[in-house]
Amino acid sequence: MAALLELDGVCKSFGGLLHRRRVTAVRDVSFSLSADNPEVLTLLGQSGSGKTTLARMVLGLETPTAGSLRLAGEDIGALRRGAGRRHLLGLVQPIFQNPFEAFNPLRHLEHYLILTARRFGGASDQGHAERQSAAALDQVGLSLAEISHRYPHELSGGQLQRLAIARALLAKPRLIVADEPVSMVDASLRMAIVALFKTVCRERGISIIYITHDLATAYVVSDRIIIMHDGHVVESGAAHQVLTAPQHPYSRRLKDAVLVPPGAAVASDP
Repeated sequence: MAALLELDGVCKSFGGLLHRRRVTAVRDVSFSLSADNPEVLTLLGQSGSGKTTLARMVLGLETPTAGSLRLAGEDIGALRRGAGRRHLLGLVQPIFQNPFEAFNPLRHLEHYLILTARRFGGASDQGHAERQSAAALDQVGLSLAEISHRYPHELSGGQLQRLAIARALLAKPRLIVADEPVSMVDASLRMAIVALFKTVCRERGISIIYITHDLATAYVVSDRIIIMHDGHVVESGAAHQVLTAPQHPYSRRLKDAVLVPPGAAVASDP
């Protein structure tokens, strides 16, 4: 089976110069995503577990100390700069924790959509780009009229995060990496945004790496889960199996620390 993403023995260390203590953030991590069966893969763990560092390597923002990362058969490290960077962004798009940091506060928001549609979405002219932007916004519950001639501070955090998802969709990527995308969103909107990720995966055929420390949203969105602790993968498997019958002591501690609402469904359940 062809792989969309392959990580083999990936490690990442920081420091070590001028007598500073060397810190290993990711330790010998290996997993893959199928090119034929899009899924939501959740990296779950507490702060400092290594999940964000791993995400940054998948996005080409960090280089591994050891091991390899391949996306659509290409080495991610070789795509980090120059023309390769644009190609990489056409394959994988990020959605970050703080949506207000993802947009220049001095630019109108439609600028980002039009630019992405022209650069990555294949839009041939302004009108085509606007139509593509309107369609992407509609999928996330916004309209072009709502965001036109407005600046980031004029939208709520939830609206801006949905806009970030729309921009990612316009690039027509094969993979989205969403790093704690609902941690700064109002609690009343979190499940709506998480449900949107499931819809994007199933209707657009885009795989998603969803990074969180929150078991409640992991229960809702995940097809498969990898639990990380101190840079290691301590448990992985189908979401239902990992979240309802964890085997590793750390996984069990995570589960016992969270009260899951009665009737909460896991995405992989029938």
